[in-house]
Amino acid sequence: MSEPTTKPSLGRVLVIGGCGFLGHHVVNLLLRDWNCTVSVVDLKCQRNRRPDSDGVQYVEADITDADGLVKVFGRLRPDVVIHTASPPAQGLGAVANDVFKKVNVDGTRAVIAACQQNGVKALVYTSSASVMSNNKDDLVNANEDYPVIRGKLQTEYYSETKAHAEELVLHANRAEGSDLLTAAIRPSGIFGEGDVQLVFHTVKILREGKDKVQVGANENLFDFTYVENVAHAHLLAARALLATHAASTAPLNHEKVDGEAFIITNDSPVYFWDLMRAIWRAAGSEKGTDHVWVMSRDMGILLGFLSEVFFGLLRKPPTFNRQRIVYSTMTRYYDISKAKRRLGYRPLVSLSDGVKRTVKWTLEQEKKTPAKS
Repeated sequence: MSEPTTKPSLGRVLVIGGCGFLGHHVVNLLLRDWNCTVSVVDLKCQRNRRPDSDGVQYVEADITDADGLVKVFGRLRPDVVIHTASPPAQGLGAVANDVFKKVNVDGTRAVIAACQQNGVKALVYTSSASVMSNNKDDLVNANEDYPVIRGKLQTEYYSETKAHAEELVLHANRAEGSDLLTAAIRPSGIFGEGDVQLVFHTVKILREGKDKVQVGANENLFDFTYVENVAHAHLLAARALLATHAASTAPLNHEKVDGEAFIITNDSPVYFWDLMRAIWRAAGSEKGTDHVWVMSRDMGILLGFLSEVFFGLLRKPPTFNRQRIVYSTMTRYYDISKAKRRLGYRPLVSLSDGVKRTVKWTLEQEKKTPAKS
């Protein structure tokens, strides 16, 4: 009989945004694989809530309320904070930009202050691989040595605010007067159960019969990442930060986790439209590629521009836009050697299994939603 394995310990863990898409997967993984107590701070704690029997403590709080957050931390006394809270990356205009800044920048600044004032040992922040993209040029096997794109060069304000927040978090590492250690995780193309963006919209395209069009020649490799793997990377980083915090000597540069950012993917780059078709197959489509009309990238951008103008006149969000066309025709894949070496990261779930799980969940949600007459 094999000996039972001992779960690694993380002490008291607070997941900020723990009822959100990524956050609730972090909570699930903590309860499954780690020895710890778990608390959650979220704006609303009704969705993705674990049963009371699991012992998770839920606190409704606004992370942009700096004084209130300090008090919440004072009650919970976490050793580790996993900060996943962020608005969805969708949305254009002044209102959306205000939300991005308020939550991603001001909220993260408040989280850091609450950590520093309450003796938190480790803070892991959910950044994004998009902070390295100018949304024009390809990223080929890019690693953490690539520059973070800021200011006028960054055409997506969401990514600008994520980069700003990441900078705040990493700058707080070993800050004067504080023992807080920090790290940032940069996932690429997250999908999974609870996803209402990538897989949800891809299945919707199939349902609307719009899967007959492909933009570009499908020669662009892209990195997508199953959400459980992203959650796993956060917890590996937290464990490494706690080990560093307890150590009597600082780690060598090639070992460092604190003050560092880590790109996380499924380590399985795939041609963009191949993944779209894998999602459609998992959703029940038996169509091959013989029915597909290939539209040039330039034509797609033109139609995206016309869509933006038309829906702008109607004061409605466009059904598709130029950035979606650019996104689906870019090469954007990464080298995750740093995460492998320093965190010991390996994906827990393969890309194909992740697609199957996510589509299964998406189809179950379809059945629960009454069809509109």
